[in-house]
Amino acid sequence: MTDATAAAALSAFLRSPPGRYALAWEQRHLAAAVADIFGYHALQLGLPEIDALRENRMPLRVCASDRLLDARLYNGDGEHTGVAVINRYEELPFASASIDLVVMPHILEFAHEPHQVLREVDRVLVPEGHVVITGFNPGSLWGLRQMTARLGVSPFLPRAGQFIALPRLKDWLKLLSFEVNRGRFGCYAPWARSDKWLGRWRFMEKAGDRWWPVLGSVYMLTAVKRVRGMRLIGPAWKRVEERAPTLVPVANSSLFVTREAVSVRVEGERHAANDGAVQARRR
Repeated sequence: MTDATAAAALSAFLRSPPGRYALAWEQRHLAAAVADIFGYHALQLGLPEIDALRENRMPLRVCASDRLLDARLYNGDGEHTGVAVINRYEELPFASASIDLVVMPHILEFAHEPHQVLREVDRVLVPEGHVVITGFNPGSLWGLRQMTARLGVSPFLPRAGQFIALPRLKDWLKLLSFEVNRGRFGCYAPWARSDKWLGRWRFMEKAGDRWWPVLGSVYMLTAVKRVRGMRLIGPAWKRVEERAPTLVPVANSSLFVTREAVSVRVEGERHAANDGAVQARRR
């Protein structure tokens, strides 16, 4: 299954009642997680259905995704942070050590090379930069229901997803010298497909947080990039005018301002402004 097909399957799920239920939980907790992370440049990778940077106060906030989105399908008002269209999350068209915050909602579990995506995020993050990741928990009720697809039952979550357990994800981050700050689980309702039944199971949210927190169907994790042997002397940041150009990697680009956020739409075939001068757009 291609990346475009996987993205379409995830988008279709997120328009369903359980998908909207998961989106609401993630929007609420991502907003709280990024609100007090400071810097100049914040980047959301994928899933434009969520405005993960809405509560962040960095001057430049960009959502880079493989597709554009009619936001009216999700928030009803047509107002949403614009999207910079990129083809591959494995080759990000941003300079090394140029981003202060990267948010990845459900990117790793639908990527062909999740390890390479994490390495790219490590490359573009500044020292002490933050990464926030969300994913579906394979050890939850939804995860157990998904396993029955092997028996011929229709899957509950998108079939293309390779869902990553939180301990495994922590090991991946540790290998890249990230320090995990915190994580939490949510969405404890069973695999109901209607708003009516999801409403009936709403009492499980508080019960799950108290009695079986690791069984939530969705998790969120925050980590900080640590650089061993480095000692910061003086201000750890650069001036905005020095760092801002690194977020526009090609000459042929369009700048959009939506509400308080700024987005860049990349147009045409150009080379990425990364260390290896790799090509950001491929067939």
